[in-house]
Amino acid sequence: MIVCKSPAEIERMAVANGLVARILAELAEVTSPGVTTRELDALAERRIAEAGARPAFKGYRGYPATLCASVNEQVVHGIPSDRPMKEGDIVSLDMGVVVDGFYGDSAITVGVGRIAPEADRLLRVTEEALGRAIDQVRAGARLSDIGHAVQAVVEANGFSVVREFVGHGIGAALHEEPQIPNYGEPGRGPRLAEGMVLAIEPMVNAGKPAVKVLADGWTAVTRDGSLSAHFEHTVAVTAGGARVLTRREARARG
Repeated sequence: MIVCKSPAEIERMAVANGLVARILAELAEVTSPGVTTRELDALAERRIAEAGARPAFKGYRGYPATLCASVNEQVVHGIPSDRPMKEGDIVSLDMGVVVDGFYGDSAITVGVGRIAPEADRLLRVTEEALGRAIDQVRAGARLSDIGHAVQAVVEANGFSVVREFVGHGIGAALHEEPQIPNYGEPGRGPRLAEGMVLAIEPMVNAGKPAVKVLADGWTAVTRDGSLSAHFEHTVAVTAGGARVLTRREARARG
């Protein structure tokens, strides 16, 4: 069942998602060669606590950290570690919080220092795909219009869309209906309605789409070792169209 939120509930969700956006912007600024993803995780947890919120991911189905930090060929759900990041790496930072009973969720991928032109293009295309997907969000549109928009941008640029992981509804739970694939034919699935809140999150590989999960039970990586990028916004369907609840300040990518 897809749960539509009232305007008051969307305002409460805006608070949670605004906090996620601010913390991700700060994490992006401090990401640099020599920094570890565990240090980023500690900073994220500290900022959440200072805001009187709680992490959405830590303890979720046993996940051990506040932040998912996925470096290079890691697609999603990378567990923070003590390995220093190096110049030229890319890292996906995915984070959620709970504020006043409602969830916020967003992700960005950032370069560590100077990155290769093809890595930069992967990030730009993935972020563009997210923007095109958000353009489809309006009352009366079909759910599959979102994924079709992602796939069209990604494949036109020679990259591939991950099939195993999808976006999702969000609200009083981190994962609600509907699931939102990043591929497919347009004009299918449920119609979008005012009050729906969707976490839209393209995951894009520089190589082939296949992924596998490592022995830690969480970290998903590309099977061919190619780079992967991930961007996510939480978006509400309103009378005026899409409202991006996780919009970040201009200084941060996304």
